Parts: sequence; C-alpha cells; structure tokens
Amino acid sequence: MTDNDRLTTPPHLPDVARNRLPTLFEVLSRRTLPPVDLFSFYIYMRDQQRSVDYLDFWLDVAQHMSLCRHYVRELRRSVLVATPDIEKTNSKRSSQILENIGDLESRPAGPSMYSTEKERDQDAQMSAFLREEQTQDSPHSGSGIARPSPQFSTPRDLTDSNSPSHTVARQDIRASAEKILYTFLLPGAEREITLPGSITQDVTTAIEEYGRDDPEVFDVAKDYVFQAMERDAFPGFLRMKALGNLIPPTLVMRLIIGLVSMFGAFWAAFILIFLDKSRQTRCWLILPFTVGVYFLSSYQYSLDPIMALIGYSEYTPFNFSRIREPYVRQLLAKRAMMVLAITILIDAALCVLFILVPGKRL
Repeated sequence: MTDNDRLTTPPHLPDVARNRLPTLFEVLSRRTLPPVDLFSFYIYMRDQQRSVDYLDFWLDVAQHMSLCRHYVRELRRSVLVATPDIEKTNSKRSSQILENIGDLESRPAGPSMYSTEKERDQDAQMSAFLREEQTQDSPHSGSGIARPSPQFSTPRDLTDSNSPSHTVARQDIRASAEKILYTFLLPGAEREITLPGSITQDVTTAIEEYGRDDPEVFDVAKDYVFQAMERDAFPGFLRMKALGNLIPPTLVMRLIIGLVSMFGAFWAAFILIFLDKSRQTRCWLILPFTVGVYFLSSYQYSLDPIMALIGYSEYTPFNFSRIREPYVRQLLAKRAMMVLAITILIDAALCVLFILVPGKRL
C-alpha cells in the first residue's frame, strides 16, 4: 500500500450528517471528507507547519496497533479452533489471556482519552499477551502457543480496513516497533521528533532493554503527539480549510496582483480626471478596480468566493479538489456570499466615485 493509499482509504464511512466542524480524532480516523480529510491535513502539516514527522509518527504507531491487533486476532482464532489441548496446557497463562481478550473489532487507533473502558481493557490484555508471548519466545523458554506459519509482511501493508490475507509473523511486530524507535525517537534519528526526554527514554528502554514491542510501549508518546497536533496545528488547519479555500503562496500572489491593480486603477483614474476625459471613457476603470478589489478581498479572507461557490478548495498551488464535506461546503458558501457582497460594494463605490466626479483639465 502506498502512502497516498494509507491516507485516503477510510476504515469507517464518513459522517456526512455531522453538523459541525470535525475533531482531530475524526480526521485521523478517516471519518471526514475533503477539504478536511487526512490527506489534506497531511499536506498542511508538510507544507505549512513543516512538522509532518509528528503526523507520520502517529500514523506509524496506528499501523503498529493494527498489525498487533491482526496478529492477535488470527492467533486467537488459530488457538481456539485448531490448537490441541496438550499444546494449550504448555502455555496456560498465555492461552487464558488470549481467550479472555474476546473478539478484537476493527477500529481506528486513537489517544487514550477517546477509548472506552472496554477498548482500554482489550488493548491492555492484548499488550499483556504480547509481553507474555515475548517472554516465552526467549532462548530460555522451549514452549509456547502454536502460532501460524511466519511469513514476512511490512507494517505499512496493514490497516484495519485492509487486513492482509497472508499471515502476520511475530517478528513483523518487533520490526515495526524498532522501525518507529529508530526513525522517530532516538537522538539523531532520520526524522527525530521532539518529545520530553523521560518519554523517549522510557520507550527506548522498554524496546531495547526489555524487548517489548506491544502497543502500550508507545501510548504516552502517542498521546503527547496527539495533544501537540491538536493544540498547535489543528486550529490553523481548520481556519485554512473550513473558513477559506486558498493556501499561503496563492494568497501572497493575490496580494501582489491586487496591489498592482489598485495602483494602476488609481493612477489611471486621476489621469483621466485631470485630462477631463468623458465618463464613457472612464468606465474602463471598472476593470482594474474590480480585479484589485477582488484579489485583495480574497487575500483578506483567505477565500476565493467564486471558487467556493462552485465547490472547490486549493490544496497545493493551482491544484483544486472538490469540497465534499457537507458542513464545510455550507460554511464556505455563506462566507463566499459575504465576501462577494463586500467586494461588489467596495468596487461599486470606487467606480461610481471616479467615473461620476467632474473632470478638470490641468
């Protein structure tokens, strides 16, 4: 699965009846539509916040959770259905934990504060089982639960919406945990993210010294990153995508065009007035004034009203996508009507003033 597929494949149907702006958890859970979907948030974190590594860390931890959940679900099915009783007795504690977990439902990984008590219990039992199994897999232990034949698969190939038909091996989970550690958390890592030193140290110790790879290892770091994105990045994302439809590079370009047009309009207006040109000739001033006012209004409100009314939002320079989130579409349409009314009012006032004012040749 490509990174684009990872960002756009929804495990849950979007909530089209939502009569409010989405939360960060809904965006990360792929329950929203453009322009407030996960793909748009990824572009925003990459191009505007310059902190896409935090989002990639969150997505990789979510993939790790999906990998663990799929592994335990398939192993539980194998143990309960196909494992002989004599093999179960060799690892009675692990089997008991596995049987008590219950059916692991497909659901998006989220911060601890959004989990129900049942979900937290299931996740805790799953992590306990993986830790117990890791102990049994040590060189000093010769017994363990009969598990499916190990075949390697990459963690990015796994989502709850796209569970693999092939077997997930235990070493895949270990490789996934180490990849997250070495990519994002260790000092000097390729894409190191800034976390409190105590969190980084605890995760490093758990993985490297205690050999842990269960999802609970990343819980504190995952919650910290979620809260940081929710506090520092998500409000700006909503302002840009739910209250406007233009991105900063385009806004700068519109500001320049608007100022140049307004300068040309005022310059031409005074020239025509002091040359005592006819009002019919001065009607040409409508063109530069309209362009200037429209582009300056677009810059002021971060909104192109015409593009908003026909249902388009910009996500990269001069690339537009359809506005499919119903509430955002309605919100942008209302703002577009307001901006268009302001634009017409100011444009009309300037045109009437400079066209109807009496001319005087100097």
